[in-house]
Amino acid sequence: MADMRLTLLKHLGSWMAPGGRRGRLSILIYHRVLATPDPMRPGEVDAATFSWHIQLLARYFKVLPLTLALRLLREGSLPARAVCVTFDDGYADNLEVALPILQAWGVSATFFIATGYLNGGRMWNDTVIEALRYLPAGSLDLSGQGLGMYRLGDWRERADVALRLIQLLKYPPFRQREEQVHYLASLVATPLPDKLMLTVQQVRELQAAGMEIGAHTVNHPILARLDQATARQEIATSKQYLEELLGQEVKLFAYPNGKLGQDYLLEHVQMVRELGFVAAASTNWGGITMQTDPWQLPRFTPWDMQPARFMARLLWNYRL
Repeated sequence: MADMRLTLLKHLGSWMAPGGRRGRLSILIYHRVLATPDPMRPGEVDAATFSWHIQLLARYFKVLPLTLALRLLREGSLPARAVCVTFDDGYADNLEVALPILQAWGVSATFFIATGYLNGGRMWNDTVIEALRYLPAGSLDLSGQGLGMYRLGDWRERADVALRLIQLLKYPPFRQREEQVHYLASLVATPLPDKLMLTVQQVRELQAAGMEIGAHTVNHPILARLDQATARQEIATSKQYLEELLGQEVKLFAYPNGKLGQDYLLEHVQMVRELGFVAAASTNWGGITMQTDPWQLPRFTPWDMQPARFMARLLWNYRL
């Protein structure tokens, strides 16, 4: 019965996501693929879930490298039910956990790397999550940092506090956020993990495995909160670093956080074009057609935990 539903959805998909000159493309976005479920990271997929995601995509869709998909779209020769897989930030589990699954199903993906965190760096949101993992149970008083007071008990409470703090810390000025996050980390006696992100050698291994590498700034800032010179430097430096590391042109970019008007502005779209990228990805939802701005490509992740619903939501995304 489940296979019948998926087959019916595949046929529906040929209408909702046609090929040729009416072609429509969807781009999926992931960040981490955990070896096993982590109660502190309920929004991230684990290896078992990611495996059936990729199996379903390989069986019922045409998974393409992003650069190739965009070329076929421009030429009017995109196949029906075309989809691309992308990852943001540059986590080590992208290589250690996700890559073997991708290779098992012959699927290529694009990895957007925030270069400032390679070789032992830790993104600020991960510092928040890991600090809350190890803090003792009881009250957490961050009122002196302007962040309020919280109760830390079970994993559900800790994960909820982490999410609330990440939302509070996402948009303040960079220096203020760094100070607040450093204070939170200083409350933890246990050393926080420093191997969450890729090394430069692992980035080369992804490239050698046939994966596409794109830029994602240096420090993953909210571009809309930066002055123009700093924003341009963040974008340009990440591109240059990766090109020197990989020995080839880096043509793809992804805006950090990725919501137009909130995280990036049209002036940043112009910067990306001027710096020589052929396409850039946002996190605005929707399907992609020949009329879509290639420097503002929508991306989407259906988080449904049941294959037929996953597939149905992905098909729905093509029509947005």
